[in-house]
Amino acid sequence: MAGHRARKRFGQHFLRDAGVIDAILRAVHATKDDVVVEIGPGQGAITAALAADAGQLHAIELDRDLVARLRRQYSNNPAVTIHEADALSFDFSTLGDRLRIVGNLPYNISTPLLFHLLNYRDRILDMHFMLQKEVVDRMAASPGSKAYGRLGIMLGCHLNIESLFDVDKSAFDPPPKVMSAVVRLDPLPPGTFDIKDEALLSRLVSNAFMKRRKTIRNALKDHVDVADLTAVDIDPGLRPEQISITKYVELSNHLASSLR
Repeated sequence: MAGHRARKRFGQHFLRDAGVIDAILRAVHATKDDVVVEIGPGQGAITAALAADAGQLHAIELDRDLVARLRRQYSNNPAVTIHEADALSFDFSTLGDRLRIVGNLPYNISTPLLFHLLNYRDRILDMHFMLQKEVVDRMAASPGSKAYGRLGIMLGCHLNIESLFDVDKSAFDPPPKVMSAVVRLDPLPPGTFDIKDEALLSRLVSNAFMKRRKTIRNALKDHVDVADLTAVDIDPGLRPEQISITKYVELSNHLASSLR
């Protein structure tokens, strides 16, 4: 799709590197049994290959000029549907109940879009995304690391997160200012974490990491008593980044029961 200039307001950086494109396609490994949803196909760097491999492809694109070009390109392919829509508000339940989602996500919407997709996790088989490397590092971080925090915890409650490979700035046109990475996300089986109150858990984790340099006792002193921490076997002297997802969920559930 030569002649289309990247638009800053859409956060567009078009993937060009053939090696990276091939690596993404091999990671996804779509088959004729798959319903694939591509978010932000842009100029179609991986769209043609996905259309050839998948049984059905839905491409969601916000830029109407690119939508027009993609619709012309796939007008004779009944297995490809181009949706002119904002993925942040798109109802993914309309596309089926065994979805495989792929995308080179605009960095400015990646985090809210990931949380939007969590609403459809019971319909999603897996997701492969190109994201800012710093975001992927935070998503995949383990307790005890500097990158571990709210994002990894709140996503890790529902997803298995695997960082696959890094992507250099030079793979894009125009090149972004930051490194990128490809991540695979697999929804966890229902009930893996029995969260009684998701909003309470989110507030608890947010409050803890607002003061991540303090001990958990001091970081949450306005919200949690030491007795609440010891009730779920959390050492009050630990820092927020040293506490596992399981323990945050147990603390949240304990507080939810107390509130009731």
